[in-house]
Amino acid sequence: MWELLLLLLPVAAACGWYAAYKHYSVRDEDVEDRFTRDYLVGLNYLINEQPDKAVDVFIKMLEVNSDTVETHLALGSLFRRRGEVDRATRIHQNLIARPQLTKEQRLHALFELGEDYLRAGMLDRAERVFLEIIELDGETTTSFNRLLHIYQQQKDWRQAIAIADKIRIHENVNIPVAYYYCELAEAARAAGEVDKTRDFLKLALAEDKTCVRANILLGRLNADVGAYQDAIDAYQKAIEQDPDYISEVLSQLRECYRRLDQDGEFMQYLYRCLALHPRISIVLILSNYIRSQKGDVAAIEFITEHIYRCLSLRGVAYLVDIYLDNVDLKTKSKLLLLKEFIAKLLHSKPVYRCVHCGFAGKQLYWQCPSCKRWGAIKPIHGMEGD
Repeated sequence: MWELLLLLLPVAAACGWYAAYKHYSVRDEDVEDRFTRDYLVGLNYLINEQPDKAVDVFIKMLEVNSDTVETHLALGSLFRRRGEVDRATRIHQNLIARPQLTKEQRLHALFELGEDYLRAGMLDRAERVFLEIIELDGETTTSFNRLLHIYQQQKDWRQAIAIADKIRIHENVNIPVAYYYCELAEAARAAGEVDKTRDFLKLALAEDKTCVRANILLGRLNADVGAYQDAIDAYQKAIEQDPDYISEVLSQLRECYRRLDQDGEFMQYLYRCLALHPRISIVLILSNYIRSQKGDVAAIEFITEHIYRCLSLRGVAYLVDIYLDNVDLKTKSKLLLLKEFIAKLLHSKPVYRCVHCGFAGKQLYWQCPSCKRWGAIKPIHGMEGD
């Protein structure tokens, strides 16, 4: 509130000066009286701490000229920060309609109007404004970045890639273009376009050879067409790139090995992974295998040995399940209560968390819904995770 009052004081002063000027230079008494009356009304609103009404009066009175453009821009920016986007938009539209603006002033007003439209979620209008700024040869880098933001929100990945290429001509910045190609690959795969999907994934890996998402998608694509060894290679490459995503590919990797009748090779691979990257998801698969081959006692010994390296409630729950088959009825009833408690506890916990802003949920997003970072959301590790 005080910020707006301080900004309106010079506006009121300017209007007062203009009213005095009109008093001596305009002979039309009706116009003079109306202007003076409006000035007094606006000043009364300001004194009585009613800036919303005061600003409407003063803006009507304040002519747009080289001396007042900055005041209008400041008012519009203030309204937008306060969430009053409609008022900000009206001010900036009023400025742009004035033919006496210099090129720099018009570009500034256009940019502010584009920001208004962005704040209001009017992406099509914002896009047109920023394209106009670029056409007028304004601050292209900032406008390109705004367009990139718009195309990401619209999920127009081809346009996003084109704009990213233009931005990188002007400045050396890291733009997650590989993820844009992955989005195109996802859409192509959903449409059954195998060749297009593969082409997009090649482009993604050419942009960023460490893009774990691209290799996960490549593994799924190869599995779709029955190229299981190629799928295994892609999944293993993804694990090498970022072991945090092990839990995301293990079930798919196991299915590929099964299709090739190579369960033993899969278990050997898991033992190597466990040595490098202790994860409860690996321990549970190996425990199941040992249980099927050597029985409950061997499985209990194995999971007990490794649970300290990857302490997790999921591991405790699995251990309880095995014990349920090997205890008397009295002990079983107590273990069932423990199992139910663990299940409820795990049900209420998120599975993924953004390493940048802390956003958490049960679904994997490749772009964080909160901070908009790409590749920042990962499976949670530790007691409540993998």
